[in-house]
Formats: sequence, C-alpha cells, structure tokens
Amino acid sequence: MASIDEQILRAAKEIVVKFIENGRLSPTGFSDTFKKIYRTVEETVKGPPAAPEEEGDEKK
Repeated sequence: MASIDEQILRAAKEIVVKFIENGRLSPTGFSDTFKKIYRTVEETVKGPPAAPEEEGDEKK
C-alpha cells in the first residue's frame, strides 16, 4: 500500500473514531459511514476519479 493510501486510511479511521466517541455513529452504521468518509478523504486528496472514456468518443 502506498504511503498516501496509508495516510488516507489513517485519516478516515481517526474521523470515524471521533464520531463513535462523540456518539454520532453507532456500530450498526459503521460500514456505510466508513466507506463514505474514506471516499471523501480520498477524493479530497487525489481529486475526483477520472471518467471512463466511451469507445465512440476517441479524438481523431
């Protein structure tokens, strides 16, 4: 795992832990919330994912 990915994972984990400590997140909602937080942090750091090009959209 690359260093930037490790840092994203750590940041997402710290945010989720704070939410749990403050009572804003229960264990039942952990999975979905963690995924959303991770994707948000990743998108913030790396930028939005590139849109896949369609076959008919090639530039000539």
